[in-house]
Amino acid sequence: VRLFRPFSAAQLLAALPKTTKAVAVIDRTKEPGGAGEPLYQDVLTAIGESVIAGASPFAQIPRVVGGRYGLASKEFTPAMAKAVFDELKKATPKNHFTVGIRDDVTHTSLDFDPAFSTEREDTVRALFWGLGADGTVSANKNSIKIIGEETDNYAQGYFVYDSKKSGAMTVSHLRFGPRPVKSTYLIRRANFVAVHQFNFVEKYDVLDTAEEGATFLLNSPFPKDEVWDELPRPVQRQIIDKRLRFYCINAYDVAKQANLGTRINTIMQTCFFAISGVLPREEAIRKIKDSIRKSYGKRGEPVIRQNYAAVDAALAHLYEVQVPTRADGARERPPVVSPAAPSFVRNVTAEIIAGRGDALPVSALPADGTYPTGTAQWEKRNVALDVPVWEPDLCIECSKCAMVCPHSTIRAKIFESRALADAPEGFKHMAAKWREMPDRLYTIQVAVEDCTGCRLCVEVCPAKDKSNSSRKALNMKPQLPIRERGRATWEFFLKLPEARRNGLVKFDSVKNVQLLQPLFEFSGACAGCGETPYISLLTRLFGDRAIIANATGCSSIYGGNLPTTPYTTDAEGRGPAWSNSLFEDNAEFGLGMRMALDQQGAYARELVRRLRPLVGSALADGLLETDQSNDCGINAQRELVAALKAKLKDNYEPEARDLLSVADTLARKSVWIVGGDGWAYDIGFGGLDHVLASGANVNVLVLDTEVYSNTGGQASKATPLGAVAKFAAGGKTTAKKDLGLMAAKYGNVYVAQVAMGASDTHTVKAFLEAEAHDGPSLLIAYSQCIAHGIDMAKGMNQQKLAVESGCWPLYRHDPARAAEGKNPLQLDSGDPKIPLQDYIYTEARYRMLQQSDPDTAKLLLGQAQAAVNERWRQYKQMAERK
Repeated sequence: VRLFRPFSAAQLLAALPKTTKAVAVIDRTKEPGGAGEPLYQDVLTAIGESVIAGASPFAQIPRVVGGRYGLASKEFTPAMAKAVFDELKKATPKNHFTVGIRDDVTHTSLDFDPAFSTEREDTVRALFWGLGADGTVSANKNSIKIIGEETDNYAQGYFVYDSKKSGAMTVSHLRFGPRPVKSTYLIRRANFVAVHQFNFVEKYDVLDTAEEGATFLLNSPFPKDEVWDELPRPVQRQIIDKRLRFYCINAYDVAKQANLGTRINTIMQTCFFAISGVLPREEAIRKIKDSIRKSYGKRGEPVIRQNYAAVDAALAHLYEVQVPTRADGARERPPVVSPAAPSFVRNVTAEIIAGRGDALPVSALPADGTYPTGTAQWEKRNVALDVPVWEPDLCIECSKCAMVCPHSTIRAKIFESRALADAPEGFKHMAAKWREMPDRLYTIQVAVEDCTGCRLCVEVCPAKDKSNSSRKALNMKPQLPIRERGRATWEFFLKLPEARRNGLVKFDSVKNVQLLQPLFEFSGACAGCGETPYISLLTRLFGDRAIIANATGCSSIYGGNLPTTPYTTDAEGRGPAWSNSLFEDNAEFGLGMRMALDQQGAYARELVRRLRPLVGSALADGLLETDQSNDCGINAQRELVAALKAKLKDNYEPEARDLLSVADTLARKSVWIVGGDGWAYDIGFGGLDHVLASGANVNVLVLDTEVYSNTGGQASKATPLGAVAKFAAGGKTTAKKDLGLMAAKYGNVYVAQVAMGASDTHTVKAFLEAEAHDGPSLLIAYSQCIAHGIDMAKGMNQQKLAVESGCWPLYRHDPARAAEGKNPLQLDSGDPKIPLQDYIYTEARYRMLQQSDPDTAKLLLGQAQAAVNERWRQYKQMAERK
């Protein structure tokens, strides 16, 4: 049915043969509470009305059954279609069935044979397993274009990837052949399988879909004579049993020689064309180079030449592995998650991670749709080729590395020497230099299996060997040789006690704050992400009492999408309460949380006063009067709340039960409204302005990447003058909105503009002051992004350049200072040190315009520099007022 509304009963009846005995109507929708799905109801009505009217065209009244398929992007394959036809042949076919799922609860599903296929043998079916941001998907899109346009083949491409921003598995499904390709489903029988990350063979069943005699191409870091022995035995067995041709290349080595970093796409693409023979080698290489120029032309000739060099070098490093007759490897494929993981993670989350989520039965899924937090810790993606290694002899214990880590994979702890009794071999430590905690030991540990290898920590590390300046307290080393030892030392590190908020240490400095446990870890954000260090800091400082309203965007995707969640809890089970509404109403959503908390808190205090005889005067006074302005006061209040709940536990009087239900609101909560610049500056600005004007005690954190990062880098009102972005391909011709100044005009709003890479001390201070402010606060945080076109390892230095150029002044506008008769505005960065061009032309988003339209770039640079100068003059003038 191609025209659903208006529904044509006459045309339907004319299309059905007179000999029709049974009709199955399958809808791609579900209407809970309805007698049937929409199309089923229409078909049933059309046939029924024709019978009632005596105008039925059928020899006998056909049986009509309905079913559902394809919900939540579930596949619909020929095998499933065959299952529907097989069901129709039965004397009493099942009605209201489902196909494509395993419904073991209401038993509506139809069984099907996944091996059934209708694909032609002359169609090439190729699968490419890649890592998000390694270029695999982009290269395969170019390959499909080349094959479809430069050969006589018809071509098709499907691309599967999850919501992780980068560093996640991607699978490209390519079909091409001499006839039109009409297969609207993913490949189940592949005759070419390429795996672009070696660790995938350890984690996923990448050869499950390979048919007998297929070709297998693997990117391997091991030498030719070691590759076979490094494969897990089950993979060896599949290669032998399926008689696969096995090719290898160390693509990362080739990319490194060509200065491409981890971008191996054109290297693997060249190998595919060489092995498949779809085009003559020289012609294929020429076409690949043409696509490189088209794809990367805006990034300049050096990038094009690097890719050309990689293509030219690829085939010299490609080799075929002679497959032995026996699978005699010593390695088994490890479990997807640790056996120590909770049962839900082992039985459900692990299946989704392994790519087998569609095979889960209905009974395995949570009935109410809730999923546990803190599950990212079990994923162990092992995506980093190199990871930081700590050298205690050089460390100055500044903890800057832990501060900037986007994935909370590098952490610091202080502990007593007796804790080393069970330390594994290789666990490093040194004497701690903390006055408040003498005779303790200090350690920096890296979760090598969770690290993304972004290098931010190494770049910010200030400690260098005086005799060898290239050696720092942190240095990048290959991950594979130290993986086992790193796993053991990390597990031991986690068992060491976390820092306690008992007043012994003031958590108001970078060094001290990094001793606190981050309650946001191992997210799916990009390697080198500029947003996540701020979220990690937020959870270290306030995570055990934070309630977060998160706008849709990057931060909601890496923060709350399945299969794993990065927000976690501490040893007491406390952690951020997180929720995501829409893009456009996040500020109002967070304000609603604040109002609900205030209402419940007021009701709780009223009930405490009413029930004073039951609660006891001493406990009631404590609950109503405890100073909760610091951690010690909050902890004391929590103990009083626990005592209150113990008293009320067995009391079933209505008011006692009401008080028990709202007792937790007596302890201070911290409401945070988090989102990106697309939300704060653009789509949600009206709501944000309303919330700031309300005077409510909420904290707003704007992760400012200066583009709509989540949707691909479109321009927002935060995009600076002269920057190139989608919808501003010729350079943005209007200035960046000054959100901070607009908010500060209200007078009662705490506003700070921060850049962690320019001043981490200022960032910590601003977070603490914002949360302490009894009223609305707004933190605008500079967040580098892959959309900026930079080496993400240099992200913190980019923040520093932005501040030094004057285009991102650091400041704090504190209404509390005005109440003391002081100027509320403090300008925390000095006069500009460098011209604007020394900052912006280190980023591709500005250089692109300089290369494509030098005259416009020069014009916009002049305007932007003038705007920076004028803004700085205004800010300085405001800050100097008495």
